[in-house]
Amino acid sequence: MVGYTIRRVLQSIVVLVGVLIIMFILQSLLPDPARAIVGVHASPAVVHAFIVQNDLNKPFYIQLWHYLYEIVWQHTLGTSYKLNESVGSILKRDAPKSFLLVGVALLISIVVAVPIGILQAVRRNRASDQAITGVSFILYAMPTFFLGELLILLFSEYFHVFPAEAPQGSTVGQILAQPTGLILPIATLALVNFAGYSRFMRSSAIESLAQDFIRTARAKGLSERVVLFKHMLRNSLIPIVTLIGLTLPAVLTAGLITEFLFNFPGIGSDYITALTSQDYPTALGITLIVAIFTVLGNLLADIAYAALDPRVRY
Repeated sequence: MVGYTIRRVLQSIVVLVGVLIIMFILQSLLPDPARAIVGVHASPAVVHAFIVQNDLNKPFYIQLWHYLYEIVWQHTLGTSYKLNESVGSILKRDAPKSFLLVGVALLISIVVAVPIGILQAVRRNRASDQAITGVSFILYAMPTFFLGELLILLFSEYFHVFPAEAPQGSTVGQILAQPTGLILPIATLALVNFAGYSRFMRSSAIESLAQDFIRTARAKGLSERVVLFKHMLRNSLIPIVTLIGLTLPAVLTAGLITEFLFNFPGIGSDYITALTSQDYPTALGITLIVAIFTVLGNLLADIAYAALDPRVRY
């Protein structure tokens, strides 16, 4: 298990370096941000000073080396062109709020999807199974922004139950002080994630229920609760653990869209603002953080998979 974990960690580091190089290549193809940052009426001297100050006049590989040096030895992610503050401080202020939003929604979707998927497997092809399947397909096919707009229209504009805008604040405590404003954005993310997880859980549970060890457990006279939650659940969770790791990029992307839709003060809003204002260091830093958590999610999924099924270690 230790050797398997070390190999996967080394592979993850190589992937992150590759992602960083690709991001830098794509950034080098974007328009020069100097005029957008200093203003369209700035003099050529001011524009040139900005380019020199930010090393934009140097070759691609020199810029990449400087960025890697800042990350590894100085532990920084550059300075925002637009806000004139370190990208690290922006992430330190806003990333916890985004992780709160995405994490709570992901946890709720898993906690709800697992028992619902088991219920569908036990009662497969019955009316309840078909009804939940229909709802799941609708949610799975629905774009995140469209679902969020529907929830705003229904619960904010029509029934006036929840606010259309997410809580505003610079800290997690200030966000949590307005819990009603979190309900719609969390519900948007949770419903989208639930649809996929419940379908996979249903399929995995149906497959496990057909295995010999389940028939043996029932032949021993064990109660159905023990058979389901002690013998079937662990084997059925293996695909779900893998799915969570593989779908983490989509979950984070949906989080960015949801933040922008509900005006949530997280890194999603920062990212959209950075892209529209050509603030490349901020956009690059947020992309790198999302990539790190994506790779980390896949790494943890592989390790959890190995813990649940020792055969994959080899």
